[in-house]
Amino acid sequence: MRKFCFWLLVTSSCIVGCARDGANPKAVRLTAAQLDGYAGQFQDKKNPDQTLNFYRTGDHLTVETERRPPTELKTLSATEFTDADSSISAWFTLGADARATAVRTSKAADAAVYARVGEPVKHEFKPYVRSEAMVPMRDGVKLHVVIVRPTWISAAIPILLERTPYGVDKESASSVYTRRPELAHAGYIFVFEDIRGRYKSEGSFQMNRPLADHSKHGAIDESTDAYDTIDWLVKNVPSNNGRVGVLGTSYDGFTAMMAGIDPHPAVKAISPQAPMINTWLGDDFFHNGAFRETYGYDYGMGLESSKENTPIKYDKDTYDAFLEAGSFDALTKKTSRPDLPTWVAFREHPTYDAYWRARGVDNFLTKLTVPTLTVGGYYDQEDMWGPQTEYAKLEPLDRRGVNFLVLGPWCHGQWSATTRHLGALDWTQPIGDQYRAQIEAPFFAKYLKDEPGFDVKDTASYQTGSDTWKRYTQWPPPAEKGTNLYLAESGQLTWAKPGHTDAMAKVSYTAEPKNPVPYSRRPLTATYAPDSHWRTWMVEDQRAMTARPDVAKWQTGELKAPLTITGDVTADIFASTSGTDADWIVKVIDVYPEDDPDPAMRGYQLMTNAEIFRGRYRKSFEKPDPVGAGELAEYTWSLHGVDHVFLPGHRVMVTIQSTWFPLYDRNPGKYVNNIMLAKPDDFLSTTETVFMSADHPSHVVLPVMNK
Repeated sequence: MRKFCFWLLVTSSCIVGCARDGANPKAVRLTAAQLDGYAGQFQDKKNPDQTLNFYRTGDHLTVETERRPPTELKTLSATEFTDADSSISAWFTLGADARATAVRTSKAADAAVYARVGEPVKHEFKPYVRSEAMVPMRDGVKLHVVIVRPTWISAAIPILLERTPYGVDKESASSVYTRRPELAHAGYIFVFEDIRGRYKSEGSFQMNRPLADHSKHGAIDESTDAYDTIDWLVKNVPSNNGRVGVLGTSYDGFTAMMAGIDPHPAVKAISPQAPMINTWLGDDFFHNGAFRETYGYDYGMGLESSKENTPIKYDKDTYDAFLEAGSFDALTKKTSRPDLPTWVAFREHPTYDAYWRARGVDNFLTKLTVPTLTVGGYYDQEDMWGPQTEYAKLEPLDRRGVNFLVLGPWCHGQWSATTRHLGALDWTQPIGDQYRAQIEAPFFAKYLKDEPGFDVKDTASYQTGSDTWKRYTQWPPPAEKGTNLYLAESGQLTWAKPGHTDAMAKVSYTAEPKNPVPYSRRPLTATYAPDSHWRTWMVEDQRAMTARPDVAKWQTGELKAPLTITGDVTADIFASTSGTDADWIVKVIDVYPEDDPDPAMRGYQLMTNAEIFRGRYRKSFEKPDPVGAGELAEYTWSLHGVDHVFLPGHRVMVTIQSTWFPLYDRNPGKYVNNIMLAKPDDFLSTTETVFMSADHPSHVVLPVMNK
């Protein structure tokens, strides 16, 4: 398990890992002439940046791409090849002349077909040497590192460090070229470290280990481990120039951020990418008090069942599995390890108490110590909140103009790939490559090598709808208008505030815990399963959801001109429940016209923003309290940042629902002290009501740049 979009990393190099059953198959022999028949460059027409190059090397077929060094394949049959550990596979289609005309890297029905477009191209991959070491920490624990050092540079060069819980044994020159080819070609000493208690490192692992009191002798945390690692590296790795950059995505983004807190003097730049900044307020495990049930279950088991990643598999649709279990407590008690530390924390600390505050990095960002390039995705299904919050916390502290933010329409970690597409969406250009070449590589070159070329002043954002990169001097940029879009009667959205005080101006629906609204199309599988929807569910067509009777919806008429919204979107909803607790989920949706030029997008309903709020926390995240049955209350919460153009002919839609399962646990509708421990009888059908009068004008606040 890799917490970021690993499938995108491997497909970005145009090779797809393919699971195989049974023992390793025996290789068969083909003649040199037969192997030469497979030689050529093959291109995915949907993703023209992705090409495969096959050629004969002696009695083997070799494959390479712009991002993957040459890899020898063994022959399984006249048309099938694989690498030594069966992680790479290729199935060829032959023409009448026995020459390959196309190749697939998977037998899946929707697998990409690469058509032969010419002779093979060989790329330059400069040599690196790999070594390993055990690095001592201040408390005597030793951490395992893999060092990948270029042999083609004689001058002293900087170190780039990534610290991870996901295992570093497979890190090599090949993995560096695959994930960050621009940095690999530029020449750095790459160091990868198993964090404390994971894989080959000693000590005990603690999820998002809290920041220690650094004034106390011997205190340890991810910040001190980074400090001690860097101190050892600059003293012991040959040919380094005494400058270190730290980067990483997701959990590795969390450790990169921690390296910037009381940093070692050698740290000159960090890039936390999709960092886990606060897993209760808005990142992986909770959003505004609502528990992310499937993710919390899968991720806790994956990281805490052993020192290595544990694969998760369900024998049924996870929607059914979690529904039948009832509560999170009941679900975990069905396992052999209900005492996994993070599972216990979920059950014992459901509110935003000292346990979670100590793990919120945002609570400790009191200084901007080094140049910081934060990266996030608008469609990040795990850590959308973290990057925007980290940047916002550091921005008032920035006296030198070294706090930078990059936002794009990516899923979790997708910027490591070429990324012309996410689900059905097509950006028409390789925005991941553009980010790495034009922003990430120049950032580290500036601060670690004193090279010119980094020109981001503050924020770079890829604006969807217009499909263009934008540069801003602050995030969010000052909107032309912070405009209210009001929910009105007859399912209308209007820019005009309701002018009447009619208490009957309201919409009601039933929240049924036995039939909650799914967050994605079914069947649902484990979070990181090969057939999971997890990476793309945020861009799925919402029509199946908005057609349900337990989803209230409003929309504008067709837009006559582009509507650009850039910045934070806020929901301000007046509502009541017949129960004593309720969840409120608001989505802002771009409704495509029925005559869209792209047949696949006709009538498509694309979420631009969506977020949940748990009613019991309307007054305080620390001290929840029941909602009065029938009590009309105002709920205001952020739907996060966006940079999007609703094009002419499109409509803006807003929907409200009260279940989003099993992405989030079900609110029983009845106030119980701890929803994790809710009993079957606690779950009630409730009537939820949204008000739309002048006195109670439910609306969303859009940062409109033009209207």
